[in-house]
Amino acid sequence: MYTGNLILGVDVGGSGIKGAVVDVTTGALQTERLRLETPQPATPEAVSETFAELVRMHNYKGIIGCGFPAIIKQGEAHSAANISKEWVGKNVIESFSLACNNPVEVLNDADAAGLAEMRFGLGKGQTGVVVLITIGSGLGSAMFINGKLVPNTEFGHMRLHGDIAEAYASSKARKINDLSWTEWGERFNEYLHYLARVVNPDLIILGGGASKKFSKFEEVIDVKVPVKPAELRNAAGTVGAAVHAYQIARS
Repeated sequence: MYTGNLILGVDVGGSGIKGAVVDVTTGALQTERLRLETPQPATPEAVSETFAELVRMHNYKGIIGCGFPAIIKQGEAHSAANISKEWVGKNVIESFSLACNNPVEVLNDADAAGLAEMRFGLGKGQTGVVVLITIGSGLGSAMFINGKLVPNTEFGHMRLHGDIAEAYASSKARKINDLSWTEWGERFNEYLHYLARVVNPDLIILGGGASKKFSKFEEVIDVKVPVKPAELRNAAGTVGAAVHAYQIARS
């Protein structure tokens, strides 16, 4: 049940939909983080039903926060990264709220991870420009200027070698091309150099599943900006989604 500071956060990704109840005052997960496979194809109807199933598994009633892999404006998806293009133009808030019979607040998934890391992790108290890159099926991004979110950045879609950068340097690209962590790390380092030239950040934080493997490719990262794995690791998206819903509920 919804009990004030305890909010269900859900992280919708290209391969999995994960959720847990979060204490938004501490960032601590209050339940096991449950995971369901993202349906393929990831159409609005299929993803909405899987989202509702995850909510039912938590036996939860109340406001829900959701990180979603798209540019989100007024609840509507304006892009579709690693999910069905049928989401473009869809109101994600309405789709999920109707499916699970709970109020749902939605933001970009990387923005959600960034909110968590800036509130509870490495970004806490950090001034200047901070960029978080989530490494998974794609490359998500969140940018903060003196702690304030600049929403819906798409640094994973910058052009690199004639294609979007995430096609070259994401976890999916590593698996598709059967690259070692060092080989992939060299690609990712190339991407970080490009990012640093364009954005000039003061700190780059790495989130997503590959952040847990930072020690396997850290030695090939030589960009002249501090690069560190997120403290909240892959749970950041879940935590940040819950924080976002809490902020909306209190506003």
